[in-house]
Formats: sequence, C-alpha cells, structure tokens
Amino acid sequence: MTTPIATIEDIILDRDRRGISALRTHLPDDFCGQAARLILDNPGHVLICTGFYILGAKAPETDGPPGAYFLGKALDALGFSTTYVTDRYSAFLFDGLVPADSVVEFPITDVLTSEQFADDLLARLQPSVVVSIERCGATASGDYLNMRGIDISQYNAKLDYLVLHHSATVGVGDGGNEIGMGSLAEHIPGVDTLPDDPTVTPVDRLVLASVSNWGGYGIIAAMSELSELNLLPTVESEEEVIRHMVDLGAVDGMEVRPVYSVDGFPLEENRVTLERLHIYLAEAGVP
Repeated sequence: MTTPIATIEDIILDRDRRGISALRTHLPDDFCGQAARLILDNPGHVLICTGFYILGAKAPETDGPPGAYFLGKALDALGFSTTYVTDRYSAFLFDGLVPADSVVEFPITDVLTSEQFADDLLARLQPSVVVSIERCGATASGDYLNMRGIDISQYNAKLDYLVLHHSATVGVGDGGNEIGMGSLAEHIPGVDTLPDDPTVTPVDRLVLASVSNWGGYGIIAAMSELSELNLLPTVESEEEVIRHMVDLGAVDGMEVRPVYSVDGFPLEENRVTLERLHIYLAEAGVP
C-alpha cells in the first residue's frame, strides 16, 4: 500500500499535545491553502497581531511572534507591506528584527477606548488583510483567559477589534483561546483538553496547528506553493530568531521559563516541522 503524501495541514498538526486536531473535521481539508489564497487575493498592507503574556513568568511567550515575523518577511518578498500589532508586554520582542515604526503598541485599556483605537488604526493604515497568530481572544463575557482559565485581561490589549472590524481576516491558534478560534467556539468545549470557556472572536479563515508558529509556517508554505516561490525561513534563521527573542526576555509558554524552546519543544525537536515543510515544497516542485 502506498503511504499517502502528507499535506501542509498534516505536517503542522503532527505531534499534537493539546488535542487541537480534534477540531480539524470542522474546517476545510486545505485550511492553510484557503488562508493563503485570502491573503494573496488581497494585496497591499497586512496587519499581523501577536504576543501572548505568560502570567507565571511575567513575560511573553516564544510561540506567536516568530511565526508572525516570518509571515511578514514572506509577505514583504511578495510586495506586501507589513505592520505588527501587539501590546507593551510583547512589542520589545521585535527589537533588532524590524524597523521600530512597523510595530504598533495597542494600549491596554477599556472597551470603548480599545474599539476607537482599532478603528483609528484601520482608518490610518487601510490594511487589506488582518492576521492574528497566537493572540489571546475575548470570551463571551469579554474576559481574556489563559489555558489554565486564569484571567489575564489586565495584561492583554483588546486586539480583537482589529479583526472584528475588518472584512478579510485570518487567525492561527493551537489551544482554543486565541483570536480566530471563535469560529469554532461551539465545538471547543467538547474536547476534554481544550477550554470550556473559549474565545468567541472569529475570523474568515482559521488555521489550526500543534504550535501556532507552525501554523504561520503552514500559511507561508501554502503561499509558496501558490506563488511557486519558496518563502519559508531556513531552520537556522528560525532558531536564530527564537534565541534572539528569548535573550530579550521571552519564555517557553509550557515550561514557563526562558529557555530556547517553543511550547515544550526544544529547538532540535521544533525544527522538524519546518524541515518537513521544506521537503513538501521540494516534492511539489517549488524551487
């Protein structure tokens, strides 16, 4: 019997430790391809939201910002312009990687002020697409909860409004409490290992992954296939960025400490997903 060829979605959902794969049946088989098409069909300026605060470490985690950074690099190569949006607890992770004026610190404030800030930012930058990678989203009660169900609202700017007030949106999540996972809010509590009170913020195209960075790479791989140009970062460049962010103060969200790893995957294990995506593109004839 011939072994089926792994898809991009198979690769980024491999080694699932949280049970997020149980939600896969609720999305199209090619959810990465659909997200990539939405982005490519809307050329221009992309806002990429990211940054997740780890309460136990009082620091942002290593999952999210690396994937956001490399998605921005891929979009730059395709002629898009990119702005990264986060808050004061994660903005510094982009120091030394991108120009300071390409990072927006969204204020941590009340609902009305947050909504107005979002509307003003959308009006000023006129983004063609808004993407969110590993960014905590609001629950039905308006709270922001981490994977343990603890309220982290005071450490989390309400970036949801950038997604809610835009017509072309993509979200990447790996746990059920990230912006975009609201598209599957009714199904998330049915998975024992996922939150009972998930985010309700939806997106037009949702990407599931075992690690949200990998979801970002899955979108890049799909854009590479569609554009016939390999836009993926090298394994070495990804490791360099993760080390850089940890050195600046990021932590592994599972380990809750500043180590060179992502969601419990040390660099030598983390790299496997990116290596497999490169192999996938090579086999697809993408140079």
